[in-house]
Amino acid sequence: MRQNNSPRHKNGGFSSSIGFVIACVGSAVGLGNIWMFPYRVGQYGGAAFLIPYLLFTFLFGWVGLSAEFGVGRLARTGTIGAYEYCFGSRGKKTVGSVLSWIPLLGSLGIAIGYAVILGWVLRSLAGSVTGTLLTCAPETFFHQATGSFGSVGWHTAIVLLVSVVMLLGVARGIEKVSKVLMPLFFVLFLALAIWVAFLPGAAEGYRFLFVPKWEALLNVDTWVMAMGQAFFSLSITGSGMIVYGAYLGKDANIPQASLRTAFFDTIAALLSGLAIMPAVFAFGVDVTRGPSLMFIALPTVFQRMPLGRVFAVFFFISVAFAGITSLINMFEAVIESWQNRFQLDRRIAVALCGGLTFGVGVFLEAEPVVGSWLDFVTIVIVPIGAVLGAISIYYVLGWPRIRQELETGRGKPLPELFGKVAKYVYVPLTVLVLLLGFAYGGIG
Repeated sequence: MRQNNSPRHKNGGFSSSIGFVIACVGSAVGLGNIWMFPYRVGQYGGAAFLIPYLLFTFLFGWVGLSAEFGVGRLARTGTIGAYEYCFGSRGKKTVGSVLSWIPLLGSLGIAIGYAVILGWVLRSLAGSVTGTLLTCAPETFFHQATGSFGSVGWHTAIVLLVSVVMLLGVARGIEKVSKVLMPLFFVLFLALAIWVAFLPGAAEGYRFLFVPKWEALLNVDTWVMAMGQAFFSLSITGSGMIVYGAYLGKDANIPQASLRTAFFDTIAALLSGLAIMPAVFAFGVDVTRGPSLMFIALPTVFQRMPLGRVFAVFFFISVAFAGITSLINMFEAVIESWQNRFQLDRRIAVALCGGLTFGVGVFLEAEPVVGSWLDFVTIVIVPIGAVLGAISIYYVLGWPRIRQELETGRGKPLPELFGKVAKYVYVPLTVLVLLLGFAYGGIG
């Protein structure tokens, strides 16, 4: 179904609801789904962990994503303009303009770190194709890639690739690329999941993931980590999803699209677990998380398994697809706001965003440095941005106005429960995510 995009954003818009959802799934599905979700499932209760995780995913998807999509479509612009719209409704437009820079800096900060890590992914993919990754110690390959200025060429390639997509615009760039990369991501990870199911010893990985440890539900940490995983996995940052909403037609059912995004993001996380953990357990490799899982533990598995080189190529292509579609969203949040705020030509805004992302990121290529950078951004800046977004939409703009927008394109009104959950459950939970991030040193 084509959308009625009148009045259209100057950057164009998504050509269909399906294209919009795929682009949003591309933004949501990222490295956290791949290197953190499988580990957390096993660590915090196996199948029992999925109960709070699915609960929080539904809640954040239903009222959180809907809010960001809705205010973007209502304001017909991204981060800066949307906050100005919310606070302008109270005669405080300048306040909104100032506050909007916090979530926008969150998107830019993650983009800078993400581009570095995707450079490592691209280098690992090249090593898989040539066989280099399969013939040397994974630790050595990883440390060569993650030293200071260790992956400048690969890092450059990632920034240039995403910048080219940005120059193509929304429908010809973001939507078309997402329509190719995201289905391929799911197909490749499904193929990998089927493949590893036949490895001797894979059953241990399934037990790690899915045998429920019900006592874990009595552990506060299980609920905290499930909430953090769901929150950050859906890219609720007070910025990125707002700009995608700005490109959405008035006939789109936003709450429905939000739940679809949450559903496919969850499927992607589960597929990642099914592809990774059985293989890790089949070869007795240490079950770690973060970069060590993806760049050291898994290459060790690839070296030991039949057709490991093919598996490695498939895996790193899939990871690259997931990461690139997420990075596209981060870039777009920044580019659109700079276009809108400073009346820049899109080509100039893209060049500035790409140049800044690379110019700062090239000095962060050492693994401990980029790790500290991303910790600061995800523990401090992004949660503050998410809190500002939730409060700005549901309290400053107000539930009656955003409700009107969310009901546009729907066949029936939203239930009264939606507003109560949004104001009295979702908004306080965003504050809790911020506070717990400080307390735990990060929960996303």
